[in-house]
Amino acid sequence: MADENESVISESSKKRGFLNNEDRKAICQILLCSSDANGNLIGTGVVERVAASYNVHRSVIYRIWKQLKDTGNVCHNRTQNCGRKRVQLDLELMRQVPLSKRSTYRSLACALNIPKTSLVRLHKVGVIRRHTNTLKPYLKEDNMIARLRFCLSMIDKNSLPHDPKFISMHNIVFIDEKWFYITRNKVTNYLHVDEEEPHRTCKSKKFISKVMFLCAVTRPRFDNEENETYSGKIGIFPFVYEQPARRSSVNRVAGTIETKPIASVTREVNKAYLINKVLPAIENMWPREDVGKKIFIQQDNARSHISKDDPDFCRAASESEFDIQLTCQPPNSPDLNVLDLGFFNAIQSLQQKEPVKSIDELVGAVQKAFDEFSTVQSNKIFSTL
Repeated sequence: MADENESVISESSKKRGFLNNEDRKAICQILLCSSDANGNLIGTGVVERVAASYNVHRSVIYRIWKQLKDTGNVCHNRTQNCGRKRVQLDLELMRQVPLSKRSTYRSLACALNIPKTSLVRLHKVGVIRRHTNTLKPYLKEDNMIARLRFCLSMIDKNSLPHDPKFISMHNIVFIDEKWFYITRNKVTNYLHVDEEEPHRTCKSKKFISKVMFLCAVTRPRFDNEENETYSGKIGIFPFVYEQPARRSSVNRVAGTIETKPIASVTREVNKAYLINKVLPAIENMWPREDVGKKIFIQQDNARSHISKDDPDFCRAASESEFDIQLTCQPPNSPDLNVLDLGFFNAIQSLQQKEPVKSIDELVGAVQKAFDEFSTVQSNKIFSTL
């Protein structure tokens, strides 16, 4: 029974074939050879075989045979181009429409005075295309030169001049900060028709609890068989502190240890995290075969970041068994940091899938997203640099 239903569905889903005049004449020749002097078809299965060979229904064959007997002419009356004419879009007229009126189908259709569905069909066939435009950092001439020099410094000198290639970036640690929020201002959910809509309240979106994290990653490593040998995840560190509750409330008693976010991440706070958390994490997690080699920590040029010649950092880095140096990426170039390029967005999408109601739960959700993020996807982000 199931096979019969599938066959019926497959037959009904087939596109109806159109027979031109040559095909119709050829069908008539076959039918005439299979008919008697009175115009009756002889033999069984003739119509079915002809219909199958031309991919049409048998009723089409009967209709052609009837037309031949009635009129003696089996040609159709259709012209070469029949049916409703396609809507032609004047591309020059479309170019004259301001971009502000080309953000949606509705506004563009109104400006061109054509139906919205016509634009949908034109987009489907490739006459028009969708484009998302984002603001880019304004680059001065000095910024462009700095970006060019930075990119040239990433070329492997051993590959010059015949086969220039970029370095593997396995010895570069990218660090940056990002805010993670307990909830979003606008959330889209799919509910059952009888399910009650969730009700969320907040005095202002400025009051949504958030925590800043310092993230450090490097490029993951794989062997010749694409097996992971090093994840490249140095760590993600929340800017939080713990203090006992001063007063009792309905949620906890006085003296309960609470986790609080650091409201202002200054240069001193950033330096302390860099020396006390990032450097020890690099020493503990870095592959032992790279002992003694150079490791570069790349940061942006934010005011809260220390200089690459900071004496406290240089003193702490000199005590390591690795040769760790601090570098800065070119100004106004967030696209040269793998974290801003896509890593942060990836783990944020994973974090937002976890229901959190407190700072501790938010920290745990971010750490879980950082740990579970695929190293294969992380390597793809590095490949886009």
